[in-house]
Amino acid sequence: MTQRPYTIDTLISAKRIAARVEQLAEEIHDEFEGTDKLVVVGLLRGSFVFIADVVRELDLPVEVDFLEASSYGNAMESSREVRILKDLRGEIAGRDVLVVEDIVDTGHTLTQVVKLLQAKDPKKLRTIALLDKPSRREVDIKADWTGFEIPDEFVVGYGIDFAQRNRNLPYIGSVRFLDET
Repeated sequence: MTQRPYTIDTLISAKRIAARVEQLAEEIHDEFEGTDKLVVVGLLRGSFVFIADVVRELDLPVEVDFLEASSYGNAMESSREVRILKDLRGEIAGRDVLVVEDIVDTGHTLTQVVKLLQAKDPKKLRTIALLDKPSRREVDIKADWTGFEIPDEFVVGYGIDFAQRNRNLPYIGSVRFLDET
């Protein structure tokens, strides 16, 4: 499959992201202060940069685990069918849990992940998303914390990819296809 040519316009700078991560970490600290250990669950793969930055800013005892869910594959549109590709390695029953998501779009992935994790009986379960596209929401869900609300644009960078490319960009960029007018 040949990829369409595109360019990337900066939507959110690395500096703005870093400042917002610091603010979010303070709020998360206040929510979980006194916990014996916070289990931070990153949704692979798009959240890996965000989760790394968040946990480095947390002044709490932290354990990191990962869950891999997919509703996109290499497509630009959600299939709305969420598949769990990798489950947690550790137990979360009776534990404080923070789910870290890269972007809440239709809401199907976060909804399914929250249901799956709630069934594992955590003491407290909260969610954080770097990006939120409320205009695309198809189910009633909102992350407890959101980094940035963005318009309905296809984005890459800071861990988020397009067909496994552009995850390494230090900023969030909007993809603009060159064959569109």
